[in-house]
Amino acid sequence: MTDMEAIRQRHSVRQYKPDRIEEEKAALIKAKIDELNREGDLHLQFVEDADKTYNKLFNKVSGLDTAPSVIACAGKDDASLDQRVGYYGEKLVLYAQQLGLNTCWTGTFNRKNIPADIPDGERLVISIAIGYGKDGGRVRKSKSKEQVSEVVGASDTSGASAQCPEWFGKGVEAALLAPTAINQQKFLIRLDGDGNVEFIDKGGVLSQVDLGIVKCHFEIGSGKKQMPMKS
Repeated sequence: MTDMEAIRQRHSVRQYKPDRIEEEKAALIKAKIDELNREGDLHLQFVEDADKTYNKLFNKVSGLDTAPSVIACAGKDDASLDQRVGYYGEKLVLYAQQLGLNTCWTGTFNRKNIPADIPDGERLVISIAIGYGKDGGRVRKSKSKEQVSEVVGASDTSGASAQCPEWFGKGVEAALLAPTAINQQKFLIRLDGDGNVEFIDKGGVLSQVDLGIVKCHFEIGSGKKQMPMKS
């Protein structure tokens, strides 16, 4: 399964089977986390037993308390942390999909009970529930490409507006498949006349995490690098 295939197949899953993740897959996830932590200067952690991470009433009602394992997304607390967590965390989510696992980005969880190591100077940004879902999740309503993208450039002699390059269109299509908090999709991707891409955060819950996820998807869809490896 390619990254783009994983993007198309992956949906948020909130109800899980009781099956534990096999040792071999857990080892692969841990190895991938080590790689992403080095690249993104992060402290992502795979916690095999989610324990009471999702014991809040909201999580129980949605079914998230059934998640057997959790990924704690943390790192040195600086201005770029949320966006790096989104970018590299989504790489991990897509890798999990390729392993046949299901996931759910989760901002609402019991931060006191999550069994993760968060030393001084680091911040726990968000969690990712992971395991075998009772189903594969469902497609959610999405905005159109026109609502989340803009091509800026001089009009030609006929007055026609600047054309959208194919690579940019493919990147936007992939970005529209990115999971965002409460499905808000509060971002704008702008292409200027010099071929530079700008990602604009339009605010909202965990919007910088969302922007990192969007950048990850855009990069895969367009084939063009968008995120620096380090903060």
